[in-house]
Amino acid sequence: MKKIEAIIRKTKFEDVKEALLAADIEWFSYYDVRGVGKTRQARIYRGIAYDTSCIERTLVSVIVRDKNAEKTVSAILGAAQTGEVGDGRIFVIPIEDAVRIRTGERGDIALYNAEQEK
Repeated sequence: MKKIEAIIRKTKFEDVKEALLAADIEWFSYYDVRGVGKTRQARIYRGIAYDTSCIERTLVSVIVRDKNAEKTVSAILGAAQTGEVGDGRIFVIPIEDAVRIRTGERGDIALYNAEQEK
């Protein structure tokens, strides 16, 4: 199993969500986050430019079976990439185990229903 975390532009979240659903990744979490990056965003308010060190982004977090890891990364990459500085990062982290609380099932089966397996 892999945990895939992607820090993306807030404006690309809907595109990433649609790409994940199209890739049959139906369950994921997302959070509004702030970070500090190399590039600073300048905001203009009433004609005055303000430099801000906090960059607002969205963190998408999904745990998938090993066989779905590459298609998940590809879906996020394809939907989030603009080619400009600040597109974000994708992290792939190994997961040792998962437990479904309701049934006590462990491992890959805890992520998905066996009846839905294709």
